[in-house]
Amino acid sequence: MSVYLGTFGEVELKREFDGTDLQSTINPSDVNATKKRFSFDFDHGQLLTGDQIEITSTDGSALDFIDSYTKTSVKKFIYVDELDGIFLYDSFAHAVAGGTTNATALATPANDIPIKVVVENSDYRVLGRVQSYELNTQRETVDVTTLSDEFRNRIGTLMSGSGRMACEWEYTGDTTKELPNYLLELILRTKVGSSFKGRFYIKTSGYNPANHSDANNDAVWYEVSGVLTACAVQFTPNQMVQITADFITTSKIEIRMDLEVQGKLLQENTDEILLEQGATDAILLDP
Repeated sequence: MSVYLGTFGEVELKREFDGTDLQSTINPSDVNATKKRFSFDFDHGQLLTGDQIEITSTDGSALDFIDSYTKTSVKKFIYVDELDGIFLYDSFAHAVAGGTTNATALATPANDIPIKVVVENSDYRVLGRVQSYELNTQRETVDVTTLSDEFRNRIGTLMSGSGRMACEWEYTGDTTKELPNYLLELILRTKVGSSFKGRFYIKTSGYNPANHSDANNDAVWYEVSGVLTACAVQFTPNQMVQITADFITTSKIEIRMDLEVQGKLLQENTDEILLEQGATDAILLDP
């Protein structure tokens, strides 16, 4: 029996929202085309750097505050500065890095544009600087004992889950991973919500203490949807700043497995179907 160490796991997060959109208006004075920056009225902290948002005009007019853009809807990644100014980008990496070099060019709109903003789902990204995590599952029970029973009887009912993540705090740097500071920002969102999807890996690809040749690329993880309920910052002199984030699950909890399978197909009688893969051995099927 092999021993699996808890040093080869990881946590992946996907940004979610609670179904609430933001309604506002972009005025010509809100757009600074030279700096590629614009703004509109929304509560501080509702939109976060790295979010992928969809902006849609509610009156059917073109979003002409984007240079040479004629459509009524656009989906972009955003960088939000300290004054809630917004820059648009085509990728998550550029959005986290910020700056005007890769920002989308803007233009002063001819008229006011009423808009609706929705935070869209994006890809799973590895949460950086994770030190540990725990995921707990509980099943509730109902007491169905009757007067004639000699022992107490219970039946299982609903399941729920909760957990905690601990990370070294970081707010800038790696533009390919989800930064731990995102958790601190996420819990403060009041309108858009503090929801996320998470994958908590127990075994990752490339970690194979069992030394089974066909299990090297196997991956095993929990997949959940959750909402943050608490975040704490631990600040101690001469120690790394750490954060912990508590969450509860909001839907089903699944154990998922991505197992390495051999490259062969089986017929109904379990005989193998061999596939030629050489360039000169290709098998052509008549249409």
